[in-house]
Amino acid sequence: MTGKSYTIDSLELGPMENFVYLIQDDATGRAAVVDPAWDVPAILSLAEQKGVKITDILLTHSHHDHINGLEGVLDRYDAQLHLLKPEAEFWGNCLDLPTLHHGGDKIELGETEIEILHTPGHTPGSACYRLGDELITGDTMFVFGCGRCDLAGGNPEVMFNTLRRLKGELLDSTVILPGHNYAVQPTVTMKEQVEGNPFFHQDNVADFVQYRMHTPKRKSPYESESKDCCHH
Repeated sequence: MTGKSYTIDSLELGPMENFVYLIQDDATGRAAVVDPAWDVPAILSLAEQKGVKITDILLTHSHHDHINGLEGVLDRYDAQLHLLKPEAEFWGNCLDLPTLHHGGDKIELGETEIEILHTPGHTPGSACYRLGDELITGDTMFVFGCGRCDLAGGNPEVMFNTLRRLKGELLDSTVILPGHNYAVQPTVTMKEQVEGNPFFHQDNVADFVQYRMHTPKRKSPYESESKDCCHH
């Protein structure tokens, strides 16, 4: 995927079908890896193939399946770690000098600007990263799904408000790049997401909480669900 100043490549890694993203600034050869996990050699190999140097690591949140490759990348590259301050407090890991951010902050990766959105619900400090018309969403939003709220740090009421805010703020053309390959397709536009994601179809917080907390665990890929067939 190519934008004005950057390229994003993805790797699907590990038993939980995680997407690990490599953001490359085309002008400088700097790169940022998002949620390094599972197969560090594959991540390092991709950077080498692309001829870039990993200078930054962006975390969407601190659950084990998104960070278990962190030390492996840091062993190879002297990269700066970025996460939201509320997530660092939730995580409680005494890492060496991470750069702590607040929602709305921007990271400069060479000539590429990355905006951090604070999107709590899956964890208190969950973040999405916006580059142009693309949004890396971690476990906040999947294609036609959203992150669980019954794990450590989850809150379905907060998730409801986060999704409502994203629905109001994001352009229809925004491309969603999720943290897991859980759906019938790897990406989706925000317009398709709002139309087909049942978690956007709850009219109030009580309905959303009931739906989120009592929906059976995923057994097959998420598919588009039109508003007409939404279950309340």
